[in-house]
Amino acid sequence: MSAKVEFGCLPTAIGSMPHANPAEACAVIMKYLPDIPAWPQLPNRSPEENMVIQFSEGFPGVVSKEDRIRIEPSANFESELEQIDIDCAQGNSHKYDISPEYAAGLYAFLSEAKGSRMVKGQVTGPVTWGLTVTREDGLAALYDDTLAETIAKFLRLKASWQENILRAVAPDTIIFVDEPYLVSLGSVFTPVPEQKVPVLVEEVLKGIKGLKGLHCCGNTNWSIVLDTPIDILSFDAYNYASSLSTHAGKVKSFLERGAGIAWGIVPNEEEALAKESLPSLRDRLEEAMAPFTRDGIRFKQIIAQGLITPSCGLASLSPEVASLALELTAKLSRDLRRRYVA
Repeated sequence: MSAKVEFGCLPTAIGSMPHANPAEACAVIMKYLPDIPAWPQLPNRSPEENMVIQFSEGFPGVVSKEDRIRIEPSANFESELEQIDIDCAQGNSHKYDISPEYAAGLYAFLSEAKGSRMVKGQVTGPVTWGLTVTREDGLAALYDDTLAETIAKFLRLKASWQENILRAVAPDTIIFVDEPYLVSLGSVFTPVPEQKVPVLVEEVLKGIKGLKGLHCCGNTNWSIVLDTPIDILSFDAYNYASSLSTHAGKVKSFLERGAGIAWGIVPNEEEALAKESLPSLRDRLEEAMAPFTRDGIRFKQIIAQGLITPSCGLASLSPEVASLALELTAKLSRDLRRRYVA
C-alpha cells in the first residue's frame, strides 16, 4: 500500500441481505451506499448463496446438502487439487468464476453499479471455509494441512476472478476476506493453530490487487489480524469495541502504515436497532473511538481512515429492517462527515 486509505467515514456494507429478489437488494444498496456499494449475498434466495457454499463451486469433490458441505474425493481428486496449485501459480483465475446460480446478487449488481467510482466485494476466508467444510470422515478440512493450503489457493483464485469482474464496473475495488470463525482462536472446542491463520489468510490476499480488507464480527486475537497485510480491518464495533481497544498500540501502528478501520457500529439485530437513533449511534461510536485517542492516535485520523458499516451481514433481518439499518448507516456517515471532514 503506497498511501493512506482516506474514506472519511463513507458508508458501505458487509455483504448479506435478506431479499430473495436480487434487483430489490441492489436497489436498496445503491440508494443508501452510492459511494461504495457492495454486492449482496442472498442466502434466503437459495442455499447456494450461503457464504461458504457460494465460494465452494468448483472445488474438487465438494457436495452440499442443505447447509452441510463436505468433500467426497473422486478417483482424480489428487490431480484436481494439483491443478488448483498450478492455476494459482499461473494466475488462471478466469477458470474460477462464480455462476449466477451461486451469486444472483453479484450479477444483478454488475448492471446496477456500473459507473461507480469504487465498489466492494467479499470472499469467504480460508479459516471459516475450512472449519465449515468437512472431509468424509467428519474432520474439518482446515485440520488437513494439504487441504488447508489448497483451500487458501482456491479462494485466492475466486477473489482474483471477482476483483477482475468488479473492475469492469468501477476503477477502484475493495475485497473483504470474511472470517467470522476467527472467533475460534483460543477456543478449546474448535482449536485453530494461531500460526496457521496469517499464512492461510495472506495466501488469499495475494489474489487481490486493489484494496484488501478482513472482516470478523466477534472477538478474536486482533494482533494476529492487524499484522496481516490488509488495508482495512472491519469489525463489530457495536458489540466488541472494547476488545479491539486492548490492542491500541497495534491499532496505532496499523493506522500509521496507512490502513483504515471499518466501524461496524449499526447493529444487525432488530431488537437492538429499535433502541438506536442517529444521536445514540454517534455517541456509541465516539465512545468506541475514544480509547485510541488516549493512546496517541488523533481523532481526525481515525475519522479520515474510517468507514461506517453495519456490525455484520443483514440477512437475518426483514427487508424493511435491513433497509432501516442501511439508512442509519448512511445518515451516521453524513453526520460524521459534516462534523469532522473538511
